[in-house]
Amino acid sequence: MSTVEQAPENPLVLGLERLPVGPTTLVIFGATGDLARRKLLPALYNLAHDGALPEVFNLVGVSRREQAHEDYRAECEQAIRQFSRRTPSEEVLTGLLEHVKYVAGTFDEDSVYTELQQVLDAFEEHAGEPLNRAFYLSTAPSFFPVIVEALGRQELASRDGAEVRVIIEKPFGTTLEEARELNRRVLGVFEESQVFRIDHYLGKETVQNMLAFRFANGMFEPLWNRNYIDYVQITAAEDIGIGSRAGYYDHAGALRDLIQNHMLQLLCHVAMEPPVAFTAEEVRNEKVKVLNAIHQPTSREIAEMAVRAQYAAGHAGGEDVPGYLEEDGVREHSTTETYAALRLEVDNWRWAGVPFYLRAGKRLARKITEIAVTLKPVPHLAFSQDGSLGVRPNQLVLTLQPNEGVSLQLGAKIPGTRMSIRPVNMEFLYGTSFLSQSPEAYERLIMDAMRGDPTLFTRNDEVEAQWRICDPIVQTWESTPGPRAGGLPQYEAGSQGPAEADALLRDGHSWRAI
Repeated sequence: MSTVEQAPENPLVLGLERLPVGPTTLVIFGATGDLARRKLLPALYNLAHDGALPEVFNLVGVSRREQAHEDYRAECEQAIRQFSRRTPSEEVLTGLLEHVKYVAGTFDEDSVYTELQQVLDAFEEHAGEPLNRAFYLSTAPSFFPVIVEALGRQELASRDGAEVRVIIEKPFGTTLEEARELNRRVLGVFEESQVFRIDHYLGKETVQNMLAFRFANGMFEPLWNRNYIDYVQITAAEDIGIGSRAGYYDHAGALRDLIQNHMLQLLCHVAMEPPVAFTAEEVRNEKVKVLNAIHQPTSREIAEMAVRAQYAAGHAGGEDVPGYLEEDGVREHSTTETYAALRLEVDNWRWAGVPFYLRAGKRLARKITEIAVTLKPVPHLAFSQDGSLGVRPNQLVLTLQPNEGVSLQLGAKIPGTRMSIRPVNMEFLYGTSFLSQSPEAYERLIMDAMRGDPTLFTRNDEVEAQWRICDPIVQTWESTPGPRAGGLPQYEAGSQGPAEADALLRDGHSWRAI
């Protein structure tokens, strides 16, 4: 028998997801808002249904509306019944709601935080031990520094014998200068290890699976470089318009809303080097290296590597729909883009010369978010193509929504007497492969934040690196009325997007059909 004592498992090597979630009180600022109703409360119920919440778990809602604890519990129940991906179990629902409290008031009133402290103390007195605290900022971005600094003044940013964390929704600033100032104010109260800047795309199963796909399968890594990959295309298309979000969207636009955060994160997952260990710091270090390798565009280069446009009236979803400028709440003559496309390059050894095409837009032909990696074509086709449907380069497509999965496009022989080729797909779909529904992104992210695992959250230097790339484009677009007389290029609602986006493509590349 061996006398060698086995070393204890090191959580820094295994990943923090192996660690248990301690007794926690979660505080949601903006608890009556749309995000809380549609995403956060259903996510908490689903976690409770799976038995994933800690044994001691409390929820406190903070919002301006005056109402009693019982009224807020009824509001939580209604939201869970309406938006949960599961039919609620009465037993689980009752168990979750009996530990819910509500605090009313505006976020700049010290009395709100005094009452909040009393509620937190009451929960701890009942539990007989200090409880971890997680403050979720589901509010307008202007309140982020207000709430954080109030938590600091009221001495709620730390707790002897327990962990305190703050979860901050996007957008984290609207310019590079704003992001730096917000980081300064947040880090003036909390340590970086306490701050969880949320990007819900990183909670999606396909995004997480991308790391497994790349680093757990030896067949892809030898091809994952400029020698074999021709170009990468990342698409985030929506078939809906702005709906009731004009107040936010008309001051944000597609670049700020999707590309600056979500899509650059997807690019990082595609392009990053294998981390030494799957720990938060190692993974995020590699992502920052990718962002730092992307050249900050000059004002002269922006016209050649960035395109913007607005949707015009058209036909979508079986009905006629108005153009962006006719939507309720949109400013007259607005130059806010509803479509943005970029061509970026990662200037390092692995990716030099490989273009990354990013595009995001509303009122396009359909809703889809995908990453398409196109390999270089074969150097020589030894057999006739008579009767072929086209020999195309191999493509690896990772679909984030609506149907999560991975497909690999190959050339295969058509049955018959001729050597005729057509593209075929090898597909892996989550629904059929695992026979289960993928959890919502917020379920994973809320658990990781309570656990203290920041792997799927953005670090301060990561946020600033993303803004370093996009800020010059934002500033240039805001200082110019549009590339043509009368405003921005237009594309018909329900179409593939503006024809002007084709100018970004190089070397015979093409946009995938939406």
